[in-house]
Amino acid sequence: MTPETDVLVVGAGVVGLACGAALARAGRSVIVAERHGQPAQETSSRNSEIVHAGIYYAPGSLKAELCVAGREAVYERCRCLGIPHRPIGKVIVACEDAELEVLEALGRKGTANGAPGLRLLDAGEVARLEPAVRALAGLESPATGIVDAHALALSFAAEAEAHGASLVMHTEVLGVEPAAGGGYRVEVRDADGERFDLGCAALVNAAGLESDRVAARAGFDVDALGYRLHPCKGDYFSLAPGAPLRVSRLVYPVPAGPGLGVHATLDLGGRIRFGPDAEFVERPRYDVDPGKAEGFARAVARYLPGMRAEWLAPDYAGVRPRLAGPGQAARDFVVAEESAAGWPAFVNLIGIESPGLTAAPAIAARVVDLLKGL
Repeated sequence: MTPETDVLVVGAGVVGLACGAALARAGRSVIVAERHGQPAQETSSRNSEIVHAGIYYAPGSLKAELCVAGREAVYERCRCLGIPHRPIGKVIVACEDAELEVLEALGRKGTANGAPGLRLLDAGEVARLEPAVRALAGLESPATGIVDAHALALSFAAEAEAHGASLVMHTEVLGVEPAAGGGYRVEVRDADGERFDLGCAALVNAAGLESDRVAARAGFDVDALGYRLHPCKGDYFSLAPGAPLRVSRLVYPVPAGPGLGVHATLDLGGRIRFGPDAEFVERPRYDVDPGKAEGFARAVARYLPGMRAEWLAPDYAGVRPRLAGPGQAARDFVVAEESAAGWPAFVNLIGIESPGLTAAPAIAARVVDLLKGL
């Protein structure tokens, strides 16, 4: 079989689109296949839209390395292309004595990772930065910012197409098999239910919430390899415009549990939202239970005293493609070229949760390097 394309990228979220753009720019013929009717419809468009500085991740991990590299690439891309963004900064706050040591450890970790300008704050300094916030101490991160995540994703789509890549929507991968002459035969189904084959010399699995299933359909033992995803849902509530609370930057609690805690975020229009919480689910769903407002208000009131549940309205939900299940330690990204497993020029990108949006251009550059010469 003669491959129709050099590289098939499965998934048109921000990471898949960034990979498509980088591979096309490197001279490869590329098809990006997406099961939805439009790009960036899942995790890429249902998140806090944060450009992370690189604080939370284990030094030497892919999350740390690719977040720091991706942060600078995202900011540069936004400046060059006019993508809406604001480096508004963030403060992580400790509200109890037991959290002070954790806060200091975060500062050391972030500095080791290359997060610039981190500064520990006492209670008075926190109050001067954010008068509505009450905390014993804080960690300021001036390099953290916000970005229009959808515009960022679409910029990669436009770049990919400008360099000759094809984006095909309503195209779901059903199976992957090695082709007799090398490369892969990929069975796909379109919106009308018709099945057909695509041939490719290399395949990049950037299917986000479906990436473990795509790997399984290709023959990988996802349980033995630790590639099984555990979808983790996070809900967001928005603050009523008339509520007497204001923040000028992102405010995060010291992290606990499977997420970073219910934090205060700002969008590019200045609207304040709180979230996400963390709930493991069997399958992705996007409903937001209004009854959670009381719990959100209690969580936020730890650092924003006076928060009231009636000021909160259900906003939206997102689902993280998490590798660590309930009660398990955090896991790193999987960014793996699978020649050692018998699948040459097959790259798995699995568990690309936060900081995946920030890391997207750096992940794409890594994929280009992994496929050189293959």
